[in-house]
Amino acid sequence: MGIRRRIYDRIVEWKTQTAGSKALLIEGARRIGKSTVAEEVGKNEYKSYILIDFNKAGKAVKDAFDDMNNLDLFFQTLMLEYGTRLYPRESLIIFDEIQKFPKAREAIKYLVADGRYDYIETGSLISIRENVEDITLPSEERKIRMYPVDFGEFMAYMGEELLLEHIADCWDRKAPLDQAMHGRAMRLFKEYLLVGGMPQALVAYAAGGRDFAAADMEKRDILDLYRDDIKKAAKRYKSKVSAIFENVPAYLSTHEKRVTLSEIDGNGRFDRYDDPFFWLDDSMICNLCYRCNDPNVGLPLNKNESYVKCYMGDTGLLVSLAFSENELTDSQLYKQIMDGKLALNSGMLYENAISQMLAAKGRKLYFYTRYSEEKHRNDIEIDFLLSNESKTNYKISPIEVKSSKNYTTTSLGRFHELFGKRIESELIVHPKNLSVDGSIVRIPPYMLWAAV
Repeated sequence: MGIRRRIYDRIVEWKTQTAGSKALLIEGARRIGKSTVAEEVGKNEYKSYILIDFNKAGKAVKDAFDDMNNLDLFFQTLMLEYGTRLYPRESLIIFDEIQKFPKAREAIKYLVADGRYDYIETGSLISIRENVEDITLPSEERKIRMYPVDFGEFMAYMGEELLLEHIADCWDRKAPLDQAMHGRAMRLFKEYLLVGGMPQALVAYAAGGRDFAAADMEKRDILDLYRDDIKKAAKRYKSKVSAIFENVPAYLSTHEKRVTLSEIDGNGRFDRYDDPFFWLDDSMICNLCYRCNDPNVGLPLNKNESYVKCYMGDTGLLVSLAFSENELTDSQLYKQIMDGKLALNSGMLYENAISQMLAAKGRKLYFYTRYSEEKHRNDIEIDFLLSNESKTNYKISPIEVKSSKNYTTTSLGRFHELFGKRIESELIVHPKNLSVDGSIVRIPPYMLWAAV
């Protein structure tokens, strides 16, 4: 059984409503299943399809893009090269890894105007300057972002659809799960922390009978692929990108979890790291979370680009980046995490997983801190801020992430004192069951996907 991806339904919606007037561009990190889901749509929703992988496309196919004035010849070349007949308004052409051949992206303007077929483009690093500097970007393009397998998709793939529905129902009723179900859901969440959402890792995990080591092998291959991408693509600043990428676990292991450039570059200033951060964000290898200076006014309007947290786009990859194979095996880290006994770094994993859930829901990531001159430290630390994005009744929701069952809510209380009139809801993500205490909702991490 394949992994059922929610983005499939969004692609079908595009086919039904927009395909004749716009191509669909699916952006996402490498190895998250973009070409797989595009090909599934081609198989299931069209009479025929052609997938052109620009990592492998031959000279005849690439040369065909030189003349967009003779589209009859262009389509004939594709049909002959791929041995597939195309049917007007019943066929799909997929341009896979389109960043490898920008000329094909430029051709979308003419192909959509021709109107015979539908087009899906897939790629990563779509906006990197060297991939777009010599082409005219088509306006006949609708973009959607694709993320690693989310927690709901993970649950469904593991055969837990009924529990998933029950979790959503409990959230709607603001009712806790019974303790047995809560324990089962928490165990699945911890599995998700360790395995993550990269399809190859998840398939290996399930095929091996819930084998964490099998998933880890796949994840390490993906990390090596990302390192190769950094070497090839980030030509002018690859050392800076590499330094940030390799140090993500170190940053997230600290109390504040924000990037401290002085640790990797004695002369490091954020204005010199604009391109490296942009590269990591655009590649979707990482999710960047910026400090909001004044939540009263608006999150994007008060973004402080000198205070940034850098989360891994996939928590399973973070585990494999943070720990060596020997550490995972010899220290029994899998067992410690599953038993809830890993004190060191558990907060890093929980917080990264929450950042991943929020990003997959299309949320921009922001946090808030306030420094106390009297105490010489931060006296307010809010892990994430969400807004309702309303222009007439703007509200915010602070989120604190707690990986242990014993914690304080001092920061949340102080935040409420400052911004209470702007607060819509207050969420504490913790390992315990759901509970509601006035305006504060304490929610287990497995329920967050249903709550935002």
